[in-house]
Amino acid sequence: MIRHSTWKPVVVSVVAGTLMLPGCAATAAELLVGAASADIAPKGPVALWGQFYLRIARTAETPLLANVAVLESRRDDKSLDVAVMVSCDLCAVPDEVLKLVREEVHKRLPGLDTKKIFLSATHTHTAPIMGTNGWHVIPKDVMPVEEYRAFFVRRVAKAIEKAWKGRQPGSVTWGLTDAVVAYNRRAVYADGHAQMYGKTNRPDFRGIEGCEENDVGTLFFWNNEGKLISIAINVASPSQEVRHGRAINADFWHPVREALQKQYGKEVCILAWAGAAGDQNPYPFILYRKAAEERMRRLRGGNETARRIVRAVNEAYEVVKDDRHSDVPLVHKVETIRLPMRLVTEAEYREAKTAFQQAADAIAKDPKAAARMHGRMVFYQRTVQRFEARKTDPKPTYKMELHVLRIGDVALCTNPFELFTEYGICIKARSKAIQTFVIQLAGHGWYLPTEKAVRGGSYSAVVESNLVGPKGGQVLVDKTVELINSMWK
Repeated sequence: MIRHSTWKPVVVSVVAGTLMLPGCAATAAELLVGAASADIAPKGPVALWGQFYLRIARTAETPLLANVAVLESRRDDKSLDVAVMVSCDLCAVPDEVLKLVREEVHKRLPGLDTKKIFLSATHTHTAPIMGTNGWHVIPKDVMPVEEYRAFFVRRVAKAIEKAWKGRQPGSVTWGLTDAVVAYNRRAVYADGHAQMYGKTNRPDFRGIEGCEENDVGTLFFWNNEGKLISIAINVASPSQEVRHGRAINADFWHPVREALQKQYGKEVCILAWAGAAGDQNPYPFILYRKAAEERMRRLRGGNETARRIVRAVNEAYEVVKDDRHSDVPLVHKVETIRLPMRLVTEAEYREAKTAFQQAADAIAKDPKAAARMHGRMVFYQRTVQRFEARKTDPKPTYKMELHVLRIGDVALCTNPFELFTEYGICIKARSKAIQTFVIQLAGHGWYLPTEKAVRGGSYSAVVESNLVGPKGGQVLVDKTVELINSMWK
């Protein structure tokens, strides 16, 4: 059953799903939907992204996919708005890669507004490096980053073209369930300091630093024949269960897709969206009750995280499958905003400079150490450079692209960070939408910590881990909420 919603903005009346403006009649907006998938796993050896030390993958344990869903709202043969959403089995998606994808799509689809394309990553640590910032020195027998980028861009652009050209009238609904997928990963101790993956069986352990979110948000898309063609799943967790691996692996999203496609059809396109989870991680990086968790997982067998997500998706589907909407408002706003950057103090500068020199000396003494030390050296070098850049730019800002969408009663918003969970909850709590999807890692993936986390310190909340700090985080929340709520006036 497809239901036509009754939207009632000021000075506009809506009758049986038809928009009636004063003095004229117009048909209801029609939603067009398309979907496609692309295999983005490279052939041959490739360097993996996500650790300080260099890892080379020479085998693939699962496919890597880029999954595309396109939406268009039309009325009287006129396009009202569009959205092109791409979920990628990657660690992160640098801005320059998005730019390359848009350029390639423009060649293929010159009439499409490419600003309405956004790419997000699942944050698997077992996918190819996409950044060209010199974090790792890539061996000569391994695919260069630029070569993989070109391969990725071609595959993704082709999938977008296929989804766009294949779009047809369809319908959508949305659901909300829950599943325990991720856990806060920062332990706090008696002296006030915090530590990512800190031990909790110490006598000075005092608690877990931040909140946790277990929401599983879902969007279901059907074509005009009532066939399910795509599911988008929003879970506040990176895909990092095999994060130290040395083979290509999409992590827990691969068994999720396999299970859902077995139920709903192998052609159903599954978009995986990581919600705000900068301080959350999935199993096995649980801070306490780990032995009990491991026992239950062992007795159940299979991938437990995937089982929980699939169960949550199925529960939502059964509840909302008959509440489909084909004439929903589709509004997609794209804004470039500037966030105040976190400033490097003089003490932090001195510490980073010392750490950088120690790493550089270790590499100079033993060139073989570069595989494990070069990333750490660059980690501190960038902090030194940021402090020195303040001589000419004392109030630096971070430029980011913000996407906010309204699809019927729900809102979607993106950010490029590993955004701490508290920020995502703030956005959802202040949003006027019935349901809000927060999609992180639509960009490079710097951590964005809370004030509490900065006070606690440790990796993910120290200045080396952050370009933007809590002040910028609040600006991001406020601007995102402002854009969302402007769509409900």
